[in-house]
Amino acid sequence: MAELSPLRRRMIEDMTIRNMSPATQRSYISAVSKFSRYFRRSPDDLTLDDVRAFQVHLVSTGISWPGLNQIVCALRFFYGVTLGEAEIPERIPYARQPRKLPVVLSADEIVSFLEAVSSLKCRAALTTAYAAGLRASEVAGLRVADIDSARGVIIVRQGKGGKDRNVMLSPQLLGVLRTYWRLTRPRTFLFPGRDDDRSIDPTVLYAACRSATKAAGLDKRVTLHTLRHSFATHLLENGTDIRIIQVLLGHNNLSSTARYTQVATHTIRATQSPFDRLKLEVTPPD
Repeated sequence: MAELSPLRRRMIEDMTIRNMSPATQRSYISAVSKFSRYFRRSPDDLTLDDVRAFQVHLVSTGISWPGLNQIVCALRFFYGVTLGEAEIPERIPYARQPRKLPVVLSADEIVSFLEAVSSLKCRAALTTAYAAGLRASEVAGLRVADIDSARGVIIVRQGKGGKDRNVMLSPQLLGVLRTYWRLTRPRTFLFPGRDDDRSIDPTVLYAACRSATKAAGLDKRVTLHTLRHSFATHLLENGTDIRIIQVLLGHNNLSSTARYTQVATHTIRATQSPFDRLKLEVTPPD
């Protein structure tokens, strides 16, 4: 295996000290390497003008907005932390991402979708994702010991940002998981992969989503994150305080959770228009 350069080693150490996840570390190293390869020079020899030229190049390739901003995060970290150039990160702009409304399934569509999942393991995993509002990596990483039936919670370990949190354990979900456990007897991971000592690969769950969407005849694009969007929206429509939903989802900022008010149709319909308070007699014009 090739020896790490001192610069790469220093960046890895900087990320390790800050307890950044292995996935984030790989992503940041890959981004800086791509930046270096584009100019065929060491990244510590590249300037802010080079960063701008690289961003223009990335946009021309049709890179997604999240992909571009992930590279921006990596470069801001590299210059600001590893190279100690404190004034540079703020001058590397993020791409403004279009804010689209999330796709949300109705309660009936959730039932049709889950019933169309053919694999017992995937059906239990996707049911858990909806019932607890979990991300793909969170549901895949669940361990048997994380289901705390005595306290009625699921322990989500090392979620986004490396944070642990508790989410509700629905009594109905507990019944589903107990049936699943009796039939499969997972030992460590609740949803193991091919080997019992490894968790299921999220790509397996993504594939199950695609198959179930087609089998259920849904005309919406359903991903695992759609289940999380639906969880949050349905809670909001049922009157759950948005700050509670924020905690359940593991959002740092309330603004991230507030987007669900834009798709909570029950809440929107139940909100009275100020027009209805007017004492106005509407008559047809002459």
